[in-house]
Amino acid sequence: MLYKSTRSGNYKITASEAILKGLADDGGLFVPWEIPKLSLSMEELKELSYQEMAYEVMKLFFTDYTEEELKLCINSAYDEKFDDEYIAPLAKVGSDYYLELFHGPTIAFKDMALSILPYLLTVAAKKNNVTNEIVILTATSGDTGKAALAGFADVPGTRIIVFYPDKGVSKIQELQMTTQKGDNVHVIAVKGNFDDAQSGVKAIFEDDILREEMSKKGFQFSSANSINIGRLIPQVVYYVYAYAKLLLNQEISLGETINVVVPTGNFGNILAAYYAKEMGVPIGKLICASNENKVLYDFFTTGVYNSNRDFILTSSPSMDILISSNLERLIYELSGRDSSLNSKMMADLKCSGRYEITDKMKEKLVDFIGGYATEEETREAISSIFDDTGYVLDTHTAVAACVWRKHINNHGKTSNLGKGLIVSTASPYKFVGSVMSAIDSRYEEIDELDLIEKLEKISGVDKPQTIKDILKLDARNIIICEAVEMKETVVNILELGV
Repeated sequence: MLYKSTRSGNYKITASEAILKGLADDGGLFVPWEIPKLSLSMEELKELSYQEMAYEVMKLFFTDYTEEELKLCINSAYDEKFDDEYIAPLAKVGSDYYLELFHGPTIAFKDMALSILPYLLTVAAKKNNVTNEIVILTATSGDTGKAALAGFADVPGTRIIVFYPDKGVSKIQELQMTTQKGDNVHVIAVKGNFDDAQSGVKAIFEDDILREEMSKKGFQFSSANSINIGRLIPQVVYYVYAYAKLLLNQEISLGETINVVVPTGNFGNILAAYYAKEMGVPIGKLICASNENKVLYDFFTTGVYNSNRDFILTSSPSMDILISSNLERLIYELSGRDSSLNSKMMADLKCSGRYEITDKMKEKLVDFIGGYATEEETREAISSIFDDTGYVLDTHTAVAACVWRKHINNHGKTSNLGKGLIVSTASPYKFVGSVMSAIDSRYEEIDELDLIEKLEKISGVDKPQTIKDILKLDARNIIICEAVEMKETVVNILELGV
């Protein structure tokens, strides 16, 4: 399996090379030359452990890794640092199913890919005789940052630099990043929003002069964002796994179609579901759930992607994004893999903040549905589901639950609607202030950290280890910079003297 850029036909590189580079030199994202089909039947797959499932999926994409190398990466990633033996367990709540992706060390779905990326990357470096120190450069809306920091902390031959929006993440998210131990980790708050941080990182990647200077000093960039194909493919695994386990548990019949509802910001998580569908998983509708920053809802409704709008800070900050980078990979597929058309649209986005897909491309969006939840609707979903079932949702999962309810109401509870798999992307402990105030407004005036014990009591779920850790660790001194100073900040950290 070879990889190409979404913006040119000049690339033909291996998986390990694509993982090392992170982003193509032309600014495009790496995609496989074709999306492979599953090599085992669902009847065979349903009996597999998560680790075995990961191998069956990843071996189809990462074909230049040996079986020994890939299994070493998988078994090193998905081990006792996850607090559930199933890694990604399913919870049945009422008539719906929640895929819990928050049982890793940082209690968010980013652990599912960022636990394995450091191993994939270090193996890739050896395979390609890389002697440079690899600098992981990442923008985060809250969750990727901590998961990447934890994954790469003190990994030999690497450094990691994480930019996050100042005052744009939850208190718990910020503490998770600022208390991260490791001599090779750097955390920087950007005065701006996530899109400012993400655009700054992309600009640094595309800076040819800086890349050349770094090479002279023995460094090279890679990314831990979901723009890295080494982040995206591990996320495909849990959709295959979820369907197989629903089948094993006799919740669905063989071949029965399910709908997947994904709280979406940068589009990587739902794109992984699309890849799983293309591989042969019987997924019906791919329901893209947005918060009040509903740029994706508008796109799926009109075919116009328009980021020219007010940026809204919400209680689901990991979705506070107006430029969804991974959507480019879907645009590339919708265009019939026309790199020139895709490049034009991405240039339009950079220049004017918008683009519109063709009518032919719109026709191919039939399996995608956009939905969104307001802040009030998100609070109501948390409150009502807790009142009805005792199950506590985080704010992002609540957005998805609300959108799924709307979908059911809009279409009626018809027998052919299909079951819903709601992707639960974070533990409620990560957004304890917003969650608790949604359950009871009297908690609004209480400090977020003081609500942890109360959440533990009402949920009956012990606070995760990461929460215990941040309550006793000291925060490091944080660098704060303007968005225009991001390159300068990187240069200073690496002592490049450019």
